[in-house]
Amino acid sequence: MSYNLSAIFSQPLKPPLFEPGEPRFWDDPYISKSILKAHLDQNHDGASRRNDEIEKTVRYLITSGLLKTGDRILDLGCGPGLYSSRLCIEGMKVTGIDLSLRSIDYARVQAEKDGHNIDYVCADFFDINYEGNFDAVLQVYGEICTFSEEKRDVLLSLIHRALKDNGIFIFDVSTRELHTREGLKNRWYLSEGGFWRPGRHLVLEEGFDYPENDTWLNQYIIVDEDETVKVYRLWLHDYSFETISTTLEKSGFKVEQAWNSLSGELYRKGGDWIAIAARKV
Repeated sequence: MSYNLSAIFSQPLKPPLFEPGEPRFWDDPYISKSILKAHLDQNHDGASRRNDEIEKTVRYLITSGLLKTGDRILDLGCGPGLYSSRLCIEGMKVTGIDLSLRSIDYARVQAEKDGHNIDYVCADFFDINYEGNFDAVLQVYGEICTFSEEKRDVLLSLIHRALKDNGIFIFDVSTRELHTREGLKNRWYLSEGGFWRPGRHLVLEEGFDYPENDTWLNQYIIVDEDETVKVYRLWLHDYSFETISTTLEKSGFKVEQAWNSLSGELYRKGGDWIAIAARKV
């Protein structure tokens, strides 16, 4: 097995901020299969939080009065419907949107099997075109952190438009404390088949820190046996309570409540996560 070293060495030592990698990740025919498996795996929180935490989150959002029976909910990044299905059981009218057709297909099959009336849509967030349709928009597990400031602001405007007057946006963001504690990965390994590819391939993994922008990059260079080289870049923009509050205010929201988790953990500065309920104003 030889490797296309020229293609590997042509990569920048440190990619420019939010430089895209391969356009297909979430909807890649093989990788999406691995992502769905990770969503459903109860041994780790790699793609979705585990069922007990999801149950606690849904229960808290209802008992706190933020969500209630009869509400129309937009679940952005719904994946295989782990939150949507539970909200439907609680009497809410749910629309779930995800870029992965594999996850949406799984969610649709499960909804039909369980008799749940949930509208699952395979689409890009930035293609939504709702106006005053929803009582609440839900976006969990830091998905908003994957966007540049410019794209984030576009998404916030779409969410604002999709909400009814006085509607609420519920989401969470990672903090710099989380990624500082986890550190930057820098490793390589040869795989006989796994998350990235079904067959033999080389994985070159490296992390980059952009402290002036509170941004991190996890970059994966994948080399197949035929020497095809593909680069996947997963960007994460961290926030503090102050930066996310200012961002929301500029986009027509007012922070109503904040926690260290969507399951209601009391907010303390220095936590790994900040969960927010922001009201449309």
